[in-house]
Amino acid sequence: MIRARRIWVTAVALLAVVGASPGWAQAQQASDARPLADSVDSGDGLPSDWSITGEGSARKLVWQSDERVPMGDARVEFYAGDRLLGRPAPAKDGRTFRLGLDGVPLDSVEDLQVRAAGRRLDAPEASAGRGGRQAVTTPQRLPANPVDPGKPGAYRTVTGEYDLDPVRLPGFAAPVEMRAVVVAPKGTDGRRPLALFLHGRHFTCYTPQGEITGDWPCAAGSKPVPSHRGYLRDQRLLASQGYVTVSISANGINGQDFSAEDGGAQARSSLVRQHLARWADWSAHPSTAPAAVRQGPRADLSRVLLVGHSRGGEGVNRAAMDSLYPPPADQDGYHGPARWRIRGTVLIGPTIFGQNPVADVPSMTILPGCDGDVSDLQGEVYVDGTRQVSRGAALHSAVYMVGANHNYFNSEWTPGQAEAPADDDFWTDEQERDPVCSPGTRTRLTADQQHKAGATYIAAAARLFVAGDDRVRPLLDGSGRRAPSADPAHVLTHAVGARRGAGFLPDGKVTVSGGRLCSAVDPSAARACLSSETAGASPHFAQWETDREPGRRAVALRWSAAGSAARIRPDRPLSLAGDKALALRVIVPPNSTGTQLDVSVTDTAGRHRTLGRVKVDGLPGTDRTASYWAREVRVPIGADDAAALDLKHVKSLELTPRTRSGRAWLMDAWGWRPGTPAVREARLPRVDLGRLTVKEGDSGVRTYRVPVRVSGQGSGQVRLFVSDPATGGVKDRLVTVRPGTQSIDVPIKVEGNTRYGYDTGQAVFVKAVRTAVVGAHLGGVTVENDDPMPTMSVTPVADRVTEGQPLKWRVTLSAVADAEVGGAYAVVPVTDGRELSTKDVDPRWLEENTGASPDPERPLSKVDGFYVWVSVPAGRTSTELRIPTVKDQVAEQAESLRLQAADDSGEPQPGAPVITGTVLDGS
Repeated sequence: MIRARRIWVTAVALLAVVGASPGWAQAQQASDARPLADSVDSGDGLPSDWSITGEGSARKLVWQSDERVPMGDARVEFYAGDRLLGRPAPAKDGRTFRLGLDGVPLDSVEDLQVRAAGRRLDAPEASAGRGGRQAVTTPQRLPANPVDPGKPGAYRTVTGEYDLDPVRLPGFAAPVEMRAVVVAPKGTDGRRPLALFLHGRHFTCYTPQGEITGDWPCAAGSKPVPSHRGYLRDQRLLASQGYVTVSISANGINGQDFSAEDGGAQARSSLVRQHLARWADWSAHPSTAPAAVRQGPRADLSRVLLVGHSRGGEGVNRAAMDSLYPPPADQDGYHGPARWRIRGTVLIGPTIFGQNPVADVPSMTILPGCDGDVSDLQGEVYVDGTRQVSRGAALHSAVYMVGANHNYFNSEWTPGQAEAPADDDFWTDEQERDPVCSPGTRTRLTADQQHKAGATYIAAAARLFVAGDDRVRPLLDGSGRRAPSADPAHVLTHAVGARRGAGFLPDGKVTVSGGRLCSAVDPSAARACLSSETAGASPHFAQWETDREPGRRAVALRWSAAGSAARIRPDRPLSLAGDKALALRVIVPPNSTGTQLDVSVTDTAGRHRTLGRVKVDGLPGTDRTASYWAREVRVPIGADDAAALDLKHVKSLELTPRTRSGRAWLMDAWGWRPGTPAVREARLPRVDLGRLTVKEGDSGVRTYRVPVRVSGQGSGQVRLFVSDPATGGVKDRLVTVRPGTQSIDVPIKVEGNTRYGYDTGQAVFVKAVRTAVVGAHLGGVTVENDDPMPTMSVTPVADRVTEGQPLKWRVTLSAVADAEVGGAYAVVPVTDGRELSTKDVDPRWLEENTGASPDPERPLSKVDGFYVWVSVPAGRTSTELRIPTVKDQVAEQAESLRLQAADDSGEPQPGAPVITGTVLDGS
């Protein structure tokens, strides 16, 4: 949690006055905002800690925190209510974030918010009062799996590092390092499988004095944070089991990815494949390899496991995609064939900004129950988002690790173990400790416990995906087994794919009775699966680019008495013939226990049979955790069921509550068989969106089209979303795509004029639905304003008044504009006579503009950071600048005020014109 400071800031810009040169009205790059007032809740005032700086193309919305915001993997985002405004760029101070307002409709500033992975950064997190907190439950200890992948293997290990020439990646100004640490087995024969690790987004540089930055390259006197050395424990375990392992450094991407529309996913993929290409070379020609590589066995590039943490998880997912379905060459930092085969991916607390998992590459996603960075656990989409996209043979597993935070999977992000400064990403208020995630609670893991559990499950994925040992599958596929090496961690799993067959899927064509077909993402409480007032969150319902998302659904059940069935009926009958069980993924509220549901099916002949009863317990959770997570439960399908039903033609699924009251959500239900089938990648079309930047023009209407590239093979279906810049709404449609065709056509009309305005734009984004993959999911058209900003002139209306009357000036534009044009005046000392004091102006006006009290009385120019903002609304040519004065009973000589045009930081500009006002005694 980031606790926002209680200061207020206002908009600043350059202002031209009568007699000034035209240069005073030109836009300048915004600099740091300055504090002005303690409250501007009325009128057009901005909320706490916000400002608008600059003019024209430099106009920016600025938020400043009282504390440094940790450089993490979740993206910082600005919202107006529930509408995403955009993703700001961070300043070097780590506290200031700026969003360019070109093309961003900002109709209201009353509900501005800063979020990261769904949590607020600019306001205290919700307290226990919102919905209250139940007593925390602890999951029952699961039976041990006969094979424990967390046990070290028979090989000794050897460690070394290599540091190659850096590489250039598209869109990044500075080259990116090619540095890595290698841990390999000793005494092995033949080639060994390769496991490559990629860390996430973290601070890039540090000094011996403990200063940290996100710079790249690191400044003199500072060193790179060795994030790539944070997985040595995992590497040593895998190396002891016969794997060659390499963990690569990505500080050069972390220091530059704030400007990448995809958060750096494509760049990370390019870096991963650059390293894999070197390993392919070294495997073919061992004598050319660095010493750190030569000291181990040759790597077998036909058996590669990719392990990514946080944004590194999204990076290795994209690398798996790009290895199968090459990206557009101009977006890619690796050019060459994929001389390797990726057998699986491990994704630890990952981001998935594009919501574009690779359906035909097996994956295991670790969801840390106390993640304070990617706190919405959006990585669940690596499981849910693969359903029915391709053949469905690849296993996609979600591993929910109770009590794990985000950082402690990497020892270089762990206090007491890291070389650079590090902290616990789950922030704890000692006055109100979280009963699940604060250190010392019975559910929170220590750093060593967490890292040990993580290493065990990474080894489980390697053993299943690469070595093909089906005996460890029950640890990953929802079968309810544990790896003793991970004790005392409570680790729960569910999965899709592998040998799951026909499914009852709320996302598809389905009718529901006795329950509610709900939407994963929708602002309407009547349609949403979880309303915004719910204490806590669900990884299954993590928000994407829009506040409404068709096609992501669940079945919501709510009952106040046992026995009322919910029926789910797909548009066509399903076959469960040959399946050994029906596997259901069911969410129940956190900390609830003993929810029981009878599971029944009905065939097309109308024969009904109850297959069994399941019991579902909730996860430990609070209002700060994403604990509405589906537990996998199964009911067996036996010979007697086959005799009583036509299992080849099942028309509906019924869930009947057997507890007195409760709530539940069905994510899906599948016919299930044991085993791990061989995975064969489908030939799919790939969709990549681009962005076109055009000039507005002076007249006429021009039509432009969003750049769309469809490559690969075959045909598929995607859902296309197109934003409306005027309303902020989003429209969507299903589109069939084929390479070589203009299957996605998004025309954007641009009307030219000669009026000054802000840059505008229209965003388009896309998501795979069936037999397709999506690379660059976000694109659009940006329309640049090409008209000069009008100049301002200021003329006196009442610049010599009696106390109690307002000072007034008329501010006039040289031409009407399509955007607000404003500027600032700094209050500067008078050069002759007495100056207006804090007791001479309206105290409310003073407080709203400065946050200052009239006491002690002092000249206005002595009020820290005092300047006056004035703006002319769009469509108008003038406004009035007013300074209200107050009448007192003290006889005194005339007092005056001097205002000088200020720069965008509120400082008076040397040589800028000055306007004056005089207040006469009224006693």
